[in-house]
Amino acid sequence: MPLPTPPATANPAVRARRPRIGLLGIMQPLYDAMIPGITEHQAAYAARVAERLSDVAEWTVGDPVRGREDAERTLRAFEAEELDGVLVVMLTYGPSLRVTRALSGLRLPVALANIQPDPAVSASWDMDDMTYNQGVHGAQDTANALVRAGVDFDVITGEWQSPDFAARVDRWARAAHTVSALRRLRVGVFGYPMNGMGDARVDETALLRALGPEVHVIAPGALHRTMADLPEEEVRDLLAWEDGVFDVDARLSKEEREDHIRMQLGIERLLEESGCGAYSTHFDAIGEDGRFARLPMAAASTLMAQGYGFAGEGDVLAASIVYAGHRLAGDGHFTEMYAMDFPSDSILMSHMGEGNWRAAREDEPIRLIKRPLGIGGLEDPPTLLFRYRPGPATLASLVSLGGERFRLVVAEGEVLDSPELPALEMPYGQFRPSSGVRGCLDAWLRAGGTHHMVMNSGHIGADWRVLCELAGIEYVPV
Repeated sequence: MPLPTPPATANPAVRARRPRIGLLGIMQPLYDAMIPGITEHQAAYAARVAERLSDVAEWTVGDPVRGREDAERTLRAFEAEELDGVLVVMLTYGPSLRVTRALSGLRLPVALANIQPDPAVSASWDMDDMTYNQGVHGAQDTANALVRAGVDFDVITGEWQSPDFAARVDRWARAAHTVSALRRLRVGVFGYPMNGMGDARVDETALLRALGPEVHVIAPGALHRTMADLPEEEVRDLLAWEDGVFDVDARLSKEEREDHIRMQLGIERLLEESGCGAYSTHFDAIGEDGRFARLPMAAASTLMAQGYGFAGEGDVLAASIVYAGHRLAGDGHFTEMYAMDFPSDSILMSHMGEGNWRAAREDEPIRLIKRPLGIGGLEDPPTLLFRYRPGPATLASLVSLGGERFRLVVAEGEVLDSPELPALEMPYGQFRPSSGVRGCLDAWLRAGGTHHMVMNSGHIGADWRVLCELAGIEYVPV
């Protein structure tokens, strides 16, 4: 049974798109007299590289850079187009000092593609072929300049026509896209964060400077007013959509469902109006307000399925990394470690009722249930109940170390095809770390990993590592 398609969103901060990458080809005019037409010859090579990688990203290929003015003009254009990153290719040897200033001040993630037109040295080569294929020492010169300038960048050495090279560029391009998206992200916080919960606290100005997310506080009263102003047609349409894709609990009244739907539509409208791609709610901020009947549990699940980042309890760090998980690998899922199960060497993963149902197993229906919940002191919140899809998975936790220092703690493993837990009325699954429960959690705790995290399907530790390199944060695999 395939997973349902979530409702479309009009929010440009959330809509998924392919990475958009600029290709900066570097050479110099020294060889013009020796090889007439070399600039056009190597420009064609750059175009072939972009065409070969057309499945990886949308490419903007700049004219060959032959001097400082060319580099600065081309990179300014890439920034103006709001591309996600720049792939630097040495078309011949190019002296680094002609591009150092432009690359040092660049606001886009950078990768240095250490490639050459021909994969092998041949006895038939003449001096022209030597010149066409001499990019490696230009790459060394340029990489040295970037290191000395303190620029974070990735390096990809390989045969440019090979599947391995395309896979590595794909990983970098997705990481660059994610880093650029984080730098533009606004995180909406409804009310205030949970009192006493320390691992979610962060200096908001340091987070903005280091990684980019901006915190935008939304008053609960704005949600209450927006819920009241929603057109009845929108409510009816979403209710009908839920009827078509979920197994709906017959005990849920029409009033309960319409109230939950108004909360979901109201949250989404406020996020769209404020340009937020992620958000967080805290049960006390909703419960103590006095104007709401229930907590927005099912709303969080479907908004995550649409591509919004989410975290509970006002956790901006976790909401940001769930958003990053969407962009980096698709279908980021908010969760936390609930309990250890030593016999299966696994960890029970769940949260209070929020979870991205795009992570659900496909052989069971996703249920919309009437679910008693004492937390928040409100009426029963409609909740989406599902079990996580078995298979390879990765957890990631964004840790604030103080100031502008951040760390990403990452654990690869698998979601087990474990027995059902009939009394558990919230999304859940059991995650077995590749390093085992004892080794993983010893290392997780030593690294300061938080109790809120993102889960993605697949083993994507290498993807997170590249993102950390581009963002300038510490990567800690456990």
